[in-house]
Amino acid sequence: MIRFDNSYAKLPERMFARTLPARAPAPRLIAVNDGLAARLGIDAGWLEGPGGVDMIAGRALPEGADPLAMAYAGHQFGNFVPQLGDGRAVLLGEIVAPDGARFDLQLKGAGRTVFSRGGDGLAALGPVLREFLVSEFMHAAGVPTTRTLGAVLTGAEVMREAPLQGAVLARVAASHIRVGTFEYFAVRRDLEAIEALLEQVRARHFPSAGSPLEVLDAAIAAQAETIAHWMALGFIHGVMNTDNMALSGETIDYGPCAFMDGFAPGKVFSSIDHAGRYAYDRQPQIAVWNLAQFASCLIPLMGEENQAIRAATDAVHGFPARFEAARAARFARKLGLPCDQAAGRADTLLDLMARHEADFTATFSALTADEDTGLEEDDAFREWRRDWEAQGPDRAVMAQANPLRIPRNHRIEEVIAAGYAGDLGPFRALLGAVSAPFEARAEWDEYADPPLPRQIVRRTFCGT
Repeated sequence: MIRFDNSYAKLPERMFARTLPARAPAPRLIAVNDGLAARLGIDAGWLEGPGGVDMIAGRALPEGADPLAMAYAGHQFGNFVPQLGDGRAVLLGEIVAPDGARFDLQLKGAGRTVFSRGGDGLAALGPVLREFLVSEFMHAAGVPTTRTLGAVLTGAEVMREAPLQGAVLARVAASHIRVGTFEYFAVRRDLEAIEALLEQVRARHFPSAGSPLEVLDAAIAAQAETIAHWMALGFIHGVMNTDNMALSGETIDYGPCAFMDGFAPGKVFSSIDHAGRYAYDRQPQIAVWNLAQFASCLIPLMGEENQAIRAATDAVHGFPARFEAARAARFARKLGLPCDQAAGRADTLLDLMARHEADFTATFSALTADEDTGLEEDDAFREWRRDWEAQGPDRAVMAQANPLRIPRNHRIEEVIAAGYAGDLGPFRALLGAVSAPFEARAEWDEYADPPLPRQIVRRTFCGT
């Protein structure tokens, strides 16, 4: 039913801990991702049936699975923690898709592992619904991301501030190797493990890279593109710790993430980000910081130390230029102009939007549709718009760069509340709308609306 080929499980066993997922007592399907199932060569009908539900719920291992919890460390808000690891996730194995592409299949919320650090290893329904919605929107918008194959209710409660319904999410990734995975072995001076990890990253993500420096360079380029795309969507990851930066360049770990409504460059949503370390406008700088930690792990493999440090430093210092080029290209498309004509215009518009806290998504959608943005009373904006329109913006290009809908924070909260009340209909409706964010449909119009003042979400939570 599923074609597994588990290369990570063949690495030295100190790199993970073999473990079985917890058996959910009474699983019930939330949803499956038919499109992703087809991509992986999995029969969606089987996935929706008892066998697939039991797999997601941890009750039945598919043939060929070799479940394990990965070891990793991480800098959390700048503070190094030498051992983290998969404390509530079990990697079932690696799926080889019909075209030969390799993907990890992981159960998130699958119970305690040796890395749980006293936690229960479980997940509540709310965070599972949030990750399903946001990751599928990101995929539909073209952002490199982990995805959700399916999710189930477990039939058991988990204790947080109050008892909540438990759930498990089946997450698919190009791999789950993170910056923190390298840090785990670097702090232990385990060069054999670092070499093995580096070969995994090279083979799975950057096969044309022939040296540690070239792998570093490829990872830097991938992160620059991904984070530029985040910025172009008004997305705030919220917890850019090194254990939440996948070396593949995919967006991973949708905890306290959020999309901006009113534009504010320094916006923070995460309830635990008290100092604004991971604010919207700091995400590029934090990426540099994280990549510097990755680079430091590779230096022992890069030859003479002083030369290696210089080469790695130069590579990391190349991130800003790569990011700015990627960001400029993204915002040029949002304005329907060539990069040279868009230069400066995007930043001027963002300054005007920040002055009025204009809705990020709605403003670009209105420009795309040649409609009122709500900024027309501002003389500076009227002048900007006249100048921009004189350049002949390509609205067909804009329509492919500016989503009509995002998973707005208040909509996600409404879906979660309904889910806890036993109604998954709002979740399924919103999932359909955000999985086709550029497609106009009358029944989805309401999801484009910014929140009313009473609906504004000001804080988000990890949900762990």
